[in-house]
Amino acid sequence: MKKNVSFRLGKLSFLINKRSFITTVGLTLLIILLMIVSLGIGQMKISPIHVVKAIFSASTDMENLVVQSFRMPRILLSILAGAALAMSGAILQGIIRNPLASPDIIGITGGASFTTVAFLALYSDRSNTLTLSIHWLPLASFIGAVVIGFLVYFLAWKNGGIAPIRLVLIGVGVSAAVQALTTMMMLLGPIFTASRANIWITGSVNGTNWTEVATLAPWILFLTFILFVYSRRLNMHDLGEELVTNAGGFVQKDRFILLLLSTALAGGAVAFAGGVGFVGLMAPHMARRLVGSSYGVLLPVSALLGGTIVLVADLIARTAFAPLEVPVGVFTSAIGAPYFIYLLFKSRNK
Repeated sequence: MKKNVSFRLGKLSFLINKRSFITTVGLTLLIILLMIVSLGIGQMKISPIHVVKAIFSASTDMENLVVQSFRMPRILLSILAGAALAMSGAILQGIIRNPLASPDIIGITGGASFTTVAFLALYSDRSNTLTLSIHWLPLASFIGAVVIGFLVYFLAWKNGGIAPIRLVLIGVGVSAAVQALTTMMMLLGPIFTASRANIWITGSVNGTNWTEVATLAPWILFLTFILFVYSRRLNMHDLGEELVTNAGGFVQKDRFILLLLSTALAGGAVAFAGGVGFVGLMAPHMARRLVGSSYGVLLPVSALLGGTIVLVADLIARTAFAPLEVPVGVFTSAIGAPYFIYLLFKSRNK
């Protein structure tokens, strides 16, 4: 039985791995099924058939309102944020060749959180209304993510390379420092900023609206398109710096662009979903076990897994302790922290 199938579309030729194709289609169907289930669960329960009808405005007015206005935006934002964090983690693990690398562990998420909190504190008036368009929020998060990402990368550089454990330790240290600055910003800013900031630090999609989805979606889709153009570069970096150089690649230029893409994805996710922890660590590892390490398929599978993780975590967060809603980051961290310790223990002698 053939493992790969090729087909032509005009002048274009495609080679598809059967296992990767089945996995991608399976995960896509799974996430659609989870969306339907999540749309129907809450204080007002809606059957799956009525959920599908409500998506197309073919159900009752109340069900249409609940599905389209209250639940659909937070579900889509959960998927977008999870996918962005997962792809960001996959990029970092590829260019640094370190299985422990992820945007939250090395401080990128913390940097994005700091500038997000600063944006809320500086551009909010006494009535808790933003004086600057929310469309600038991803840019603020992106700036914070980029600054911290390159700071950690610079401090971890030694003798012409990056030591994995050194990178993790410096990232944890910088992350703690940024967290302290974030706390200080919360104390110095308006009193209502503290409660909003805590949501971003922990990670939550509660209260999401269509404006936020419409702002984040083009950002993620644009970055994803650029990322797939560079997927071949990631495959080369995964094999080692010397091979990239011998093949005529520009190592530092590629790393710069890929690190920008990683920080931009993480910054956009944090801007609207907060510091959802460990998704960028878990999803790429799970994807490698399913489809291998080729980034042409690893990236979409990581994105699907990341979106699934955050979607399931949000479903548990808003139903397990109803009517109290727990931040989604609590559940991702509860799973991710032991997983990180396991990876750290596993790679201790490498």
